[in-house]
Amino acid sequence: MPNSIEYFEVCIAIWKLGATPQPISIQLSKRERDEVLALADPPLIVGLDASESGERRTVAFGSDVPEGFSSSPLSEVVSKRWKAPTSGGSTGRPKLVLSTEPALIDPTEGLVELGLRPRANQLLVAPLHHNAPFVVAMRGLLSGGHVTVHARFNPSATLEALEKDRVNWVMLVPTMMHRIIRLESEERQRDLSSLEAVFHVGGPCAPWLKRAWIDWLGPERIFELYGGTEAQATTIITGKEWLEHPGSVGHPGKRELKSGTAKSRTSAIEVMGPNLEPLERGEVGDIWMRIDPEAPTYEYVGAEPHRIGEWESIGDLGWLDEEGYLFISDRRSDMIVSGGANVYPAEVEAQLLEHPAVEACVVIGLPDEDLGNRVHALVQVSRDTTVADLRQFLGERLAMYKIPRTFEWVESVPRDLAGKIRRRALVEARLGLSKGT
Repeated sequence: MPNSIEYFEVCIAIWKLGATPQPISIQLSKRERDEVLALADPPLIVGLDASESGERRTVAFGSDVPEGFSSSPLSEVVSKRWKAPTSGGSTGRPKLVLSTEPALIDPTEGLVELGLRPRANQLLVAPLHHNAPFVVAMRGLLSGGHVTVHARFNPSATLEALEKDRVNWVMLVPTMMHRIIRLESEERQRDLSSLEAVFHVGGPCAPWLKRAWIDWLGPERIFELYGGTEAQATTIITGKEWLEHPGSVGHPGKRELKSGTAKSRTSAIEVMGPNLEPLERGEVGDIWMRIDPEAPTYEYVGAEPHRIGEWESIGDLGWLDEEGYLFISDRRSDMIVSGGANVYPAEVEAQLLEHPAVEACVVIGLPDEDLGNRVHALVQVSRDTTVADLRQFLGERLAMYKIPRTFEWVESVPRDLAGKIRRRALVEARLGLSKGT
């Protein structure tokens, strides 16, 4: 289903039955959707036409309630699992992430760690099929809040709604933040005095972009969370802390997101080698999260966790500073080894996005006979520029081996509704193009 009021109605109805909602993207191809349905084997699909569902029972989006249903009160039941989102963009295969928490919350709590108090006025511009928007929107509503729902993100419409609807809280991803900050300064001259918090998640935020938002709204209104859908561990950092540790996503031992009925706990996150050997502070390695085998936060369907003993990794690379603050380099699956050197796409993209002509970009690795892999950039520009100009700009900011060897001009960078990029698909498409297929 698309973002809509009906989305909330359907989820509440599912919980009242003691069942579990499983949001999936309306952008999935039939093949991708069929793979998810085969894993989930759901008793009911909402939002899909019966002609596309095979033998499965469906309720089409926007359909009327059939006659003959009883309006009597339902018995009180509690869903064993309050959500079951899908994931798999980095692996290329879908998997289900089943929450182990029941559908119970304390409506007086909100998500205060993220600046979302109970009864707040929230603006939703991210897709509800994605885990983070789903969590914050539902928690906000069920904590007595008001949620204004946009069908999709538009930077100008978002700013207009923040002012007009006197919004207290909004969740954005870095792509959205970039598009808003690139609006003309006159358009950003809005009355945002009601806005208490901007929470961002869903990928690395370039330091220059984060600083621009802090300069605009003040550090006390900026919150960031790092963690996976699996919720083994999380870090949260405020704008004030970030100014003291620029680029960090937070200190594992200081704040832990409390969700559902789970007891508040301290995240255990360490940066180690592939065999759990300890690394020095400042040394890049795999980010490992300690789990509680007696109280797991999730279960997979269609995948196995990357686990050694009581430690799990979701595939991210990073390092800890001397005070224990965590910094993210990139996903291991995205890292490019070029000429024996490690290149992190997120770092190159952050510098490219600082160029005034660059609207969006994505960096991938393509096979190269000499280097093993070459750094390749897909770039969307707002005005004329040249490869030489971009190389000169990057040369002042990056080591030579990190600068893309090849550039490709694109009309738009392909992202899903959540603003995420499927790098593997981009690589495969370019390999196909290079072979003439």
